Amino acid sequence: MGKTYKDAGVDIEAGEEAVSNVEDMVQSTFTDNVLTSVGTFGACFEFPVEDYQKPVLVSSSDGVGTKLIVAKKMDKHDTIGQCLVNHCVNDILTIGAEPIYFLDYVGTGSLNQENFKQIVKGISKACQENDCSLIGGETAEMPDIYDNDEYDLVGNITGVVEKNNVLTGKVQKGDVLIGLKSSGIHTNGYTLARNVLLEEHSVDDYVEELGRTVGEEMLQIHRSYLNPVKPILNQDGLHGISHVTGGGISGNTERIIGEDQELNIDWEAWEWLPIFKYIQEVGNVSDEEMRRVFNLGIGLILVVDKNSVGEIQDKLDEQDEESWIIGEIN
Repeated sequence: MGKTYKDAGVDIEAGEEAVSNVEDMVQSTFTDNVLTSVGTFGACFEFPVEDYQKPVLVSSSDGVGTKLIVAKKMDKHDTIGQCLVNHCVNDILTIGAEPIYFLDYVGTGSLNQENFKQIVKGISKACQENDCSLIGGETAEMPDIYDNDEYDLVGNITGVVEKNNVLTGKVQKGDVLIGLKSSGIHTNGYTLARNVLLEEHSVDDYVEELGRTVGEEMLQIHRSYLNPVKPILNQDGLHGISHVTGGGISGNTERIIGEDQELNIDWEAWEWLPIFKYIQEVGNVSDEEMRRVFNLGIGLILVVDKNSVGEIQDKLDEQDEESWIIGEIN
């Protein structure tokens, strides 16, 4: 018998079995708008036209970067999918959109069925929490691209917003910046974080300053801001939203302001989370570099009309959302 695909490193039967093993989890995210089942060539979603007047679809794609390396070192794969979904949800939230469906991509050297199941478990959990259907995806074994047990993870999300509520081009001089607390490093800056932390520690080392092991801290879930922000999305006083990812607070918020506008950040307005203080101390990282790479404890920024600050902060308080006034637009 000649060479087979399995001999070359791709096990079709194992891939089919892996998809079958997660079918129930995926279907648990379905709403009545999902018209196709798991495994079809294309996923169908019936758009709820009766719920909107002038709907605008908003899409985004992203990954979780080298946080995957930490997941591998910890052999913990049930939260990384939550990070992926939540990151994507936050990205379209900056436009004012709420998610309706999600697709994932897993590329690997050799499909580890248990790891795959844990990844999809996390994706499904986050989709349910964000009222978003996981309607499809792709799993690819590519032994010539990835080492045996390595994998990459990518998400594609689509959401919707009424045309007159699209959050672009509304930021004005005098607007106030309200920062919402992050849950940790989120999904950006991990190359520097790993370079600092994992040269000093193993992932299993308990660090007093962090109150947990290094690995547990680095795998803190990138939180979604959809639920606390949803009650204020359509308020006239909300002029913009910045998701603090790669590039830090300044780099990301500059993306949503006008060319004639500039940021005035009060860097003393909040206290850094312990993980960022520890990275700076252990790695001797400058303030400038910390600000450029990490979120420093602020994961989302609302750009708000100065006359609406009190009202919006009251609504955030009702959601038990911790926030700070961290600057303004000049």
